Amino acid sequence: MESIHWKVEGMTCANCALTIHKYLEKQGQDQVSVNLASGDVNFLLAPDSSTQQLEKGIQALGYHVHDAAAPATRQKGWLSTPLSKCLFCLPFTLLLLLHMLGPERVPHLLMHPWVQFFICLPVFILGMSYFGRSAWASIKNGMPNMNVLIALGALASFAYSTIGTVFNWGPQYQFYETTATIITLVFLGYWMEDVSLSKTQAALNSLSTHQRSMANMIAFDDQHQEQVFPVDSSQLRVGDLVIIRTGEQVPTDAKILWGECSVNEAIITGESTPLFRKSKDLLIGSSVLESGTVKAQVTAVGNDTVLSKILDLARKAQSEKPPIQQLADRISAVFVPAVLILAAGCFLLNYYAFRVGLTPSLMRSVAVLVIACPCAMGLATPAAIAVGMGRAAKNGILFRDPKSLELFKNIKTIVFDKTGTLTTGTFRIVNYGFDRRWSDEEFKRLVYSLEKFSNHPLARCIVAAWKGKEIRWIAVEENKGHGIEAQDAEGNIYRIGSASWLGIDAAGTGSHTIYLSKSGIAVGWIDLADEPRAEAKAVIEYFHQKNIHTVMLSGDSKEKCLTLARELGITEVHAEKKPAEKLAIITELNTRQPTAMVGDGINDAPALAKATVGISLAEASQLAMQNAQVVLMNGGLSKLPMALGLGKYSFATIKSNLFWAFIYNIVAIPVAAMGLLNPAVAALAMGFSDVVLALNSLRLGVRKLV
Repeated sequence: MESIHWKVEGMTCANCALTIHKYLEKQGQDQVSVNLASGDVNFLLAPDSSTQQLEKGIQALGYHVHDAAAPATRQKGWLSTPLSKCLFCLPFTLLLLLHMLGPERVPHLLMHPWVQFFICLPVFILGMSYFGRSAWASIKNGMPNMNVLIALGALASFAYSTIGTVFNWGPQYQFYETTATIITLVFLGYWMEDVSLSKTQAALNSLSTHQRSMANMIAFDDQHQEQVFPVDSSQLRVGDLVIIRTGEQVPTDAKILWGECSVNEAIITGESTPLFRKSKDLLIGSSVLESGTVKAQVTAVGNDTVLSKILDLARKAQSEKPPIQQLADRISAVFVPAVLILAAGCFLLNYYAFRVGLTPSLMRSVAVLVIACPCAMGLATPAAIAVGMGRAAKNGILFRDPKSLELFKNIKTIVFDKTGTLTTGTFRIVNYGFDRRWSDEEFKRLVYSLEKFSNHPLARCIVAAWKGKEIRWIAVEENKGHGIEAQDAEGNIYRIGSASWLGIDAAGTGSHTIYLSKSGIAVGWIDLADEPRAEAKAVIEYFHQKNIHTVMLSGDSKEKCLTLARELGITEVHAEKKPAEKLAIITELNTRQPTAMVGDGINDAPALAKATVGISLAEASQLAMQNAQVVLMNGGLSKLPMALGLGKYSFATIKSNLFWAFIYNIVAIPVAAMGLLNPAVAALAMGFSDVVLALNSLRLGVRKLV
């Protein structure tokens, strides 16, 4: 099934998003997600569906669709934006409000009912062409949106005033200024909301702007002479050659073929310190060469680049909803019908029970319609997640879903793998020994031929150092987290791995990193060493200050794990553990209290998936990254405290947003029903409520997290 990604304009409340979601599901589309804050709509296109037909259906509901992969090129028409609509309505509204200065200061002609009718008419027509059309479409779809409330409020006051004008009932029946003010201020509120929400998307939008740049492409003429000519980065294809000079942006992901350089990868990792890159190293698209010149071969373009995948992951995460949003969604689904019932009840109670008169009863009912704001409940979570995810992405922290943001708030234990997580994972061979019947070259050849089948950091180190001629095996099998077993043509069984897996008494041979056995007999060993990450000790100390328990869980030898744990200040250590044992330990820790795990190896994948929150490093194995809910892109642990802070504060922001959204409606609706709120003031308050939530969410983008 084809994956469709659209941008939909015109969504103003949670009901709008629910309307589009419901429509697409009715049409048989699968995995539908609608993001109110960003306007992103994603779904899997059903085999018998047409995107053109679906687009027409959504446009019939009052929204506009364009392909997110190709920014909209349609020309914005006159009165096509909330601001232009507001500015058009404003002069008419101000004329109708002149009577507030006092009757003696206003030309008598302007106070004539029919003059007021014709001044209000353009505003009413514009308002109903937008709110009325959207309201009617949503009612037909069975999911009334907020525009139903606005349209009914404006229609009620306009119809009431028109009837009073036709029958000449007097000025007490003239509320044209109420109609115009409602429409004008709601357009103003929509504009303020658009501005506020665009700021919540600022971090991701700034990443998107770096996706396209100019590239210096290398080609060869008929004389095989190298030629360089500029092209747009979107024209590059995998395998193309490019030259990148000092100060230029890397146009797309590429592998260096010639040259050395210093690269600023802050766009991806959030770290501005330049990194040294040489031949065979990979360059990330949109990073910047601070010094040097390189020739490189394109390895990925378009949606396959690192930056595109980061943006895609962040946007998908925004479109998903954490558990805390489910209550707000259920309320939003019935909110508009409930408000309509409340408004009707308000009118009936005021008119028949409290006998306040027809005009005050109607105005109170209109105020109830206008003040009610399902937008606030719908925006509470998306706005906070947009800011949180955007800040995370700009700092090299990728959350796969917003649920992980919510889960972070409860984390009391963090479990660290040792190799490649607490240590650099860059090993060096410090010593080795073997059966003296072999030569040095034969031993290295044998070890290389076995280790080349493993992706473990220890194996990669040996393969890089001892690469040479291979031995052909009859059968080879990797035992994840333990080692490699192979059989040669003579039937000998070779195994390389840990002492415990090979059944070797390490105490009798001296403690070594890796052992080699032939048909069950130890015939060689290798010692490797790596260094603790420079930031590891500070990160561990930070978590201890926050009363978060730290644990080391590793398949490495007990002696090496204890040595590193003492150096870093970790008190609980589980060493020489197999993948199944790691999984059992994480399961047991999870039963005590919520536990996060940080790992990078294939043998960590099951434990990462089982942990409350699984955290992987960018250089980790693909399996580890797929099982992790959070990926740290900066090549280390330094951003782990920020990831924890973002999780906790994002959830706190969502809670405060939802609190204010509910309190606003709980307080505002009764106030309006009691006649203490003018419909015009209600319209302004309704629009401003969304802005308050957006501003509260924006605080997450600048607040101190660590």
